[in-house]
Order: sequence, then C-alpha cells, then structure tokens
Amino acid sequence: MVVDGDLRAPSGVATGGQRRPEVAVHRKKAACRHCGAALIDDRMRASGFCCAGCSYVFRLVHEHGLEGYYRFKDEVTVPADAAVFQPRDYSWLEDAQRDAEMTCRAGSPDPAVQSRRGRETPPYIPQLTLDVQGISCAACVWLIERLFQEQPGAREIIVNPQYGTMRLRWLGQGFSAANFARQLQSFGYLVGPPGETPAEPESRALVKRIGLCAAFAMNVMLFSLPAYFGMKSTYEWAGLFGVLNVAFGTLSFLVGGVYFLGRGLHALRLRALHIDLPIALGIVGAYAGSLYGWLTGHERFIYFDFVATFILLMLVGRWAQVAAVERNRRRLLSRQPKPQRVVLASGRAVAPEQVRTDDRLRIAAGQTLPVEARLETAEATFSLASINGEAEPRLFGPGQRVPAGAVNVGRGEVAVVALQPWGESLLAQLLAPGERAGQRHRLLELIVRWYLVGILVIAAVAGAGWWWFTGDGLRTWAVLTAVLVVSCPCAIALAFPLADEIATVALRRRGVFVREADLWPKLARIRKLVFDKTGTLTLETPVLKHPETLAALPAEARAALYALVRDNSHPLSQCLLENLLATGTPGVVAGEVKETVGFGVAMDGWSLGRAGWCDASAGEETVLAHDGQVVARFAFADTARPDAKAEIAALRSRGFDTFILSGDHREKVAALARELDLPAGHALGELTPQAKAGWLEAAGADDVLMLGDGANDSLAFDRALCRGTPVIHRGVLERKADFYYLGRGIGGLRALFEVDALRRRTQTAILVFSIAYNLLAVGLAVAGRMNPLVAAALMPINSLLTLAIVTLGMRRAL
Repeated sequence: MVVDGDLRAPSGVATGGQRRPEVAVHRKKAACRHCGAALIDDRMRASGFCCAGCSYVFRLVHEHGLEGYYRFKDEVTVPADAAVFQPRDYSWLEDAQRDAEMTCRAGSPDPAVQSRRGRETPPYIPQLTLDVQGISCAACVWLIERLFQEQPGAREIIVNPQYGTMRLRWLGQGFSAANFARQLQSFGYLVGPPGETPAEPESRALVKRIGLCAAFAMNVMLFSLPAYFGMKSTYEWAGLFGVLNVAFGTLSFLVGGVYFLGRGLHALRLRALHIDLPIALGIVGAYAGSLYGWLTGHERFIYFDFVATFILLMLVGRWAQVAAVERNRRRLLSRQPKPQRVVLASGRAVAPEQVRTDDRLRIAAGQTLPVEARLETAEATFSLASINGEAEPRLFGPGQRVPAGAVNVGRGEVAVVALQPWGESLLAQLLAPGERAGQRHRLLELIVRWYLVGILVIAAVAGAGWWWFTGDGLRTWAVLTAVLVVSCPCAIALAFPLADEIATVALRRRGVFVREADLWPKLARIRKLVFDKTGTLTLETPVLKHPETLAALPAEARAALYALVRDNSHPLSQCLLENLLATGTPGVVAGEVKETVGFGVAMDGWSLGRAGWCDASAGEETVLAHDGQVVARFAFADTARPDAKAEIAALRSRGFDTFILSGDHREKVAALARELDLPAGHALGELTPQAKAGWLEAAGADDVLMLGDGANDSLAFDRALCRGTPVIHRGVLERKADFYYLGRGIGGLRALFEVDALRRRTQTAILVFSIAYNLLAVGLAVAGRMNPLVAAALMPINSLLTLAIVTLGMRRAL
C-alpha cells in the first residue's frame, strides 16, 4: 500500500506504456480507489482497484474506522502488492522484543530507590527502534500511529518518515511487536530490523547550508545595493557597509563555497573531472578578486554579492540532485531480516550460517531450505520459483535431493539431512551482496573538461592581451577576475540537476523509482532488455480465471475455503486467499486442516485440491468439495502482466532487442514468447542462475538492462550494466538495483526511456543556451565592459532563463 504519496506508483504504476508523456494527463484516467494508480484493463476498471491488494487494504482501512486516511493522503500512492497476503517470518522480532524486555528489567531501578524518587517517576519502559518500508507522508504516519494505539499495552510510538523508522514503547505482557508488524503488513507496510544508525543525509546537510547562505546572500545584497544606487565612499556608514559586505561574503564562502572547493580538490586527487571543479574555480576567483578589491579600495574587483548569490544557487542545484535519490532509497528497508533460523532435530534453533553437513533439519511450512538437503519425510512439496523461476511447485519423494532455496509450501513440517554447509550453498551465493561499480558520466566529464580548458585559455589570452596593449596590471587583473566571475556554469551545476529531479518525480508518478544517480548515463548505452519470466513478465501468483465463481460461493463455503488456504504457502492457495480477502472477510471455521502431499488439503468434510482426489469429478481444475460433492471449480493461468505484450512491442519499436531468460520449463517460456510476439531464439528456459549470468557475459553485458525479481536473477544482476526489479519485499535484488517499479504492469519501463529522452533533449537545449550566454558574458568581460553591477544582474537573469528552459522542456513529462 502506502509507500509514498508522490513516491510510489502514482498515476501510472503501469501507465508508462499506456500514455504518451508528451500529451496525456494521468489524473484523467480511471484510477484505483485506494492508491490512485491508472486502471489498465477492463477487469480493473470494473472492480475500481488495480489489484486484489488495494481492494483488501481499502476495505481494511474502512473496517478499522480509519477512512480519514483517504481525506489527507497524497493523490497517488503505492499499490498494495502481494506482500500484504504472504506469510512473513517475524521470529527475529519476537527475539528482539524479548531482549528489549530483559534489558529493561535488568536496568530497572531498585523499588526502594523508586519510592524515594516519588510516584511521579515512571519505571523504565522497554522500547524498540525498527525500520518501516512504506512511510511516505503525514497520512502514513497518522495511520501507523492509530494502528499502534489499538495494540494492548501500547504506550508510545514515534514515527520518523524521513529515515523510515519507528520507535515503540510498551507496558505489560500483552503487547506483541510481531502481531503489530503483521497488522502493519496487512496495511501494506513492512517492518524490518533497524539498520545502522543513519548518518545525516547529504540533502539535510545541504538544506542547512542553503538556509545560512540564503541569509548571507540577502545581507550582502542589502549592503551592496546602496553603492549601486549612488552611495558615496565619503558617506559615514559606507565603511561599515563595506565591512559587513566582506563579512557576509566571507561567511557564505566558508559555509557554501568550501563545500564545492573540497569536493573539487577531491575529484582532482582521484584524477576525475567533476562538476564541482569549475564551480570551485568560479567561487575562488570571484572571492579572491573581491577580497583584493576591498583591501586595496578598487571597487571594480568587488563581487561579494555575486559570490553569495552564486553559492546559494549552486547549493540549491546540488540539493535537487541528491534529494530525490535519497527519498527513493529510503522507501526500502535499510536492512532485511536475516534468513530464518532453522530447527535441528534436537529442537535447537540455529542460524543458516551454523548449518553443517549431515545436520538433521526440520523445515516448517513456508520456510526456505538454506542448503541442499536430502528429504527424509515421505513426500513434500517445494516451490523453486525464487531460485530457478519454476512457477509450479514440485513434489519430492523420500531420499531425493532438494536444492538450497526451495520453499516448503506444504502445511506440515518436513525433515531433511543437510548435504553441505551454508558456505557452499547456492542460496548463500545468490544472497551475497554484489559489488556495484559506479558509472562515470562521460558526457558530463567531457563538458567539464572543455569548459575548464575554454575558460582558462580565454582568461589567459585576454589577460596577456590587456597586459600587452595597456601595461596596466590592475586593469589586466580586473579583466581576468571578470572572466572567471561571469563564466557561469549554471547550466550544468543548477539546470542539469533540476532536470534530473523533475525526471525522477515524473517517473515516481508512473511507479518507477530511481535508486542510483548514475542510472541516467547508463540508459543512453542500453541496447538489450533482458527479462526474467516468473514475477517479472508474469505475476508472482497465478491468476484466477473466473473470479465470479469465488464471489458466488455461499458464506459457509467461503469460510471453509478460507480455513483451507489461509496458512498455506502454495501459489494456488495464495491466489485464492488474495481473491477471498479482496471481496470481504470470510467467516471463521474451526477445525484441523490436514494435507495429502501432492493432492490437496482437507478439513471436516471439506477438501481443496486436484480433481478426483476427494470427489468423483475429473479434469485439471482445482476443486472445492464438501462430503465428496463438488462445490466449485477453480481454473488458474500463469499469464503475462496485463500490458506486457503492448509494452514489449513498443520497446522493440524503439530499437531494443528483448530477451527472456528463465529457469522455468522451456515449453512455458516458449508459450510466453509466442504470446508476446518474441522470436523463439529470444526466449530461453530451464536456465540455472549461473547459466543466466553466463549468457549475459557471452552476449555482452555492457549494453544490457536486466529486469528480475528473485534470487535466481542475482548473479545475472551482478553482471548487467543496468538493473531493475518489480518487487521490493524480498530483500534480494532491490539493494543491487538502479531502479525499481511497482504495480500490475511493466509500463513504467517504457516511461523510463521516454522521460530520459525528454531529459536529454532538455539538457541539450540548456547547453546551447549556456554556450550563447557565455559567449556574450565572457565577450563583455574580455572587452573590459564587465563590472560588479552588470555581473550581479547577468548571473540571476541567466539562472532564471536556464531554469525556465528546464521547466518548459520537462513539463510534458509531468
């Protein structure tokens, strides 16, 4: 659900492919009643929701009397994805609560001391600080606080939306942090362990500098204007005005200018040309000349007003560059829970890292097998989707080898014998953090290089010329100072970051979230798009073909079905659970659910499973039966996302070669390729994670954009130039991704390229204008026609015109 009012899945979680950014206005489209995302097919428009998750959360909000959330939330927020329905391990949180309570009891004051302090002094109260994925705005904070107040024993909650954290305090034994986390999950918020103590974000530090430099700039202008308007040097306050001018200009240099100077020098030490270098050059030249002019009484050198205003504008541009990416990163948990502990045959729970060869393990329902193991239970059903992309669960018999990363989707516990330690496990390799090499912005470096060369050459030639013809050292130095002052790099220091910020905001409205600033230079190099199949081109769970069958069930059957599927990790059960909860909360039926592995589940005469198992029917559907009589038949399909065919066709028309690399069966991959009109040779199935990575290396990974969603894509992710993922609740790929996108479609991918095309065209226009401006301004300086007043007027005019070009150029993306 809610991960951001303006930050996740806006107007178009999948609208990129359904709208032309140049002309469409997302608010005019039919929108989801919960998140505001565009409804991209007839089924969505008929229901009023983009997915079952949004329908479920919308109803849940109203059932809890929290409909006030919709009155002041952002117009578009993040869709509630399948994570609201899926079981999630919170044993780590139970341990954390227990540790917090033990620490609290150990630190509680002696009762005698407590009585001497007085009754008004409260005892020590246990507390936990946790990360929360999904906090975006005041509405999210309000909703979380209201839900916390419903918990027994709840004392106080402090939610920090900027860092994505919450601090809980509670009293008594009735409070359960795990239950609270499960409730938050049902509303679309995921709780994770606290990350490292967050350092102050760069954007916040820049805001402090901006605030101070804005004050300094206003004071410099205040004490400079009288001189421009005719104040004589003999005026009794002229000296004081000059001193204050110097003081505030110096403070601006120390607070803001040193920031760029330090970063420029650091780039030089790394033998890189960074945009901060020409900024630092202009600031130092203008400040040094101004200080000299004040000390010697030569007013033609004094540009303190220019220095202060220029620093302020450059800081604003830098803030725009980093703030959007920081916000998108904070929408994810800073640290995912560690892999769930496993229980040894002795009953002792150990971390996956402690598993050794020949250990006997008990794998609970819904738990992931950490290492390759031999099955000792009679039969068991495991899902291999996360490690090889195989959509349908697989039935394993006694003695068979079960691969690491397989998930027990049966209802009962299974016994296995580890065949390897954790360090040799495929899952350990897939979950290992990959190194992410930063991408250098070659075009920007080229612009900076030629900018520096051009300005220094012009300044040197102009200085030599003036010295040769006039022999006037002060006049020559004045020209040199004027050239350095007016050669304004606003285009690349202010307008470029603003264009990036507008592009990032525009993508958020389409459900695409930029995590790394170097995504932009990568996009220009992309020639091949590589998709995983399961969970990327298709949805994570199968699609129920005829949902009206479920809606028509009588209340007793709905309650029985709910009891059969609610604790079942099988993909078909998860699909039925989503659809059940989206249409209302079923009644509760008590009874023991028993599973017949490979066939289905049963409870008190009710059964759900293969046709012909507990009834006399035949066929391929999944059958709900009561006392052997068929009550309902359910058919499922592993289909492409609603807009996949149209989006892939549009991407191919833009010149991208498109491929599918999947671990699923070749026949299924080939069928999907036919559905999407892809050449047969562009869709490969039954690939291991290593084979996917090998294909990228063989095909050339330096122009590949890889899209995947599971651990089986991790090795290929590490090799691809650019990486994106459609899900953010597994804790596997999002930390490696350059961007992530949400929703039921993949339209945000085309929006990514369309918005980037607008961004690049806008930046080209900015460069053309900047060249024209610098020819004019530097020409005036070389001709000796530049003075502080003209420079003070030209610089803000140039900045405003540059920002106007950005606004006009990017308006079609919003």
